[in-house]
Amino acid sequence: MYYLVLLIVNNPEQVPKVLLRWEELGVTGITILESTGHGKLRRAGLLENFPLLVSIESLEEMQEIHHRTLLSVVDSEELVERMISTVQEAIGDLEREHSGLLFVLPVLRAIGICKD
Repeated sequence: MYYLVLLIVNNPEQVPKVLLRWEELGVTGITILESTGHGKLRRAGLLENFPLLVSIESLEEMQEIHHRTLLSVVDSEELVERMISTVQEAIGDLEREHSGLLFVLPVLRAIGICKD
């Protein structure tokens, strides 16, 4: 069975540590997205003025409110557990407020996943 591991990291500076640790575990396919949470926009007072079409200039202005979202599909529950452990080692306890969020979903079908 495949699993989707989705990690939202509040501090983008912590992402390289996570990527390095996941690569050391043998995780090869990791997608990195820039993301912003609704609550973070609200706390920053930017929710009402958030542009639907984002320019490079507005992205630079809003850099401090962005997260990074990492996604990876893996084929082992054991690997999922090791990925979770390494995240906790790299960035700390995810139970801390505003540290990040990690969840795992079963993947019913996966097409195009390359095995190295």
